Amino acid sequence: MNAVVISVAVMLLLALLRVHVVIALFIGALVGGLMAGMGLEGTMLAFESGLGDGAKIALSYALLGAFAMAVAASGLPKALADALIRKLDADADGASEKVVTITTYLVIGGILAMSIMSQNLIPVHIAFIPLLIPPLLTVFNRLNLDRRLVACVLTFGLVTTYMLLPVGFGKIFLEDILLSNIERAGLDTSGINIVQVMAIPALGMVAGLLIAVFISYRKPRQYEERPLAGGTIVQPTPTRYNLIMSIVAIVVTFAIQIIVQFSGSEADGLLLGSLVGLGIFLLSGVVEWNKADDVFTSGMRMMALIGFVMISAQGFAAVINESNQIEPLVAVVQEFFSDNKAMAALAMLVVGLIVTMGIGSSFSTLPIIAAIYVPLCISLDFSMAATVALVGAAGALGDAGSPASDSTLGPTAGLAADGQHDHMRDTVIPTFIHYNIPLTASGWVAAMVL
Repeated sequence: MNAVVISVAVMLLLALLRVHVVIALFIGALVGGLMAGMGLEGTMLAFESGLGDGAKIALSYALLGAFAMAVAASGLPKALADALIRKLDADADGASEKVVTITTYLVIGGILAMSIMSQNLIPVHIAFIPLLIPPLLTVFNRLNLDRRLVACVLTFGLVTTYMLLPVGFGKIFLEDILLSNIERAGLDTSGINIVQVMAIPALGMVAGLLIAVFISYRKPRQYEERPLAGGTIVQPTPTRYNLIMSIVAIVVTFAIQIIVQFSGSEADGLLLGSLVGLGIFLLSGVVEWNKADDVFTSGMRMMALIGFVMISAQGFAAVINESNQIEPLVAVVQEFFSDNKAMAALAMLVVGLIVTMGIGSSFSTLPIIAAIYVPLCISLDFSMAATVALVGAAGALGDAGSPASDSTLGPTAGLAADGQHDHMRDTVIPTFIHYNIPLTASGWVAAMVL
């Protein structure tokens, strides 16, 4: 059996058995490397070489966690949460159920809007989650809102918008990576309307979201009131000055990230923006100098898990890339289904799902599979539009539902701030079911009808 399939299967099985994701990634990489004939030393060297690629990301998120805790210490999140709670307490009679329902959908709609904007309009990716979600956990508890639903809403915005709209991260995914790699593989994509082509696969994501909101997680779910993990930063009664300076710090932090991205600089905008934001909190006095160490350390501790997982995921991805087992996997697909377009399309989507779930990033998967899939699609007489849709959907598959993807790690980092949200059971499995299955179906339909 192919080493990539075995390594991903081992990683997922261990994670489902409640083995820590970091350990599961390491063991999965080790098994995959040994199965590929890399040997123990070769596997370890490949894994170690990949670790360095995740260090910058981990540091960025650690600083973002510190920034989030600084925002919490300013009292701004408390002001937002108190406003929503006052709305819930305004009517304690028979009409309160209506108030709860309206507030629930307003909260879900707001979170959905933020997650969509984080990919396109204000391209900060998951940076908003530790700022927005932990302070709202008390509100979620009052609403008896199932956090699995919130995870699905967040992941929808983090994935669907970049695979559909060519703005922000969507431009990077669709134009700079998808179309450019398809053209590099020998297929002319000039004149293609990428939004129309990817609209069919995106409809699968929409279907999954609607099922999650209105069917799967509609029922109330009880949670306890607990302090945030990593520390109990007391949120003071917000003052006008603190609120203004907090808003200034947030705006400046996000603005720096946008400026760095659109300037074409290779510098990490998230890292720079977080540092500047922390400086504003300190210099303005919103976070007192004698309390800064406790505040920042608590925030870094809150984001420690996502940092370690992302570092380990980079090591896992390096082993998969060095194994030279992806091309043989695709060759097997071609051999089995070369005379059947429908089955070949389905098989390519499944392979894309497996690879992305292992690597943890659609952006990293696309260059790998595009070089292999495009000649295969040409040999099977797929149209240009069908090829683009198939490769795009195959690349996006697995971003939702992967234990090592920031599209699942981000929601978990926010929702698990009080220790009541499990990464595998409450984020990975729900998002896998609601998005990968519909996306596989809609990607297949796109390949057949375009």
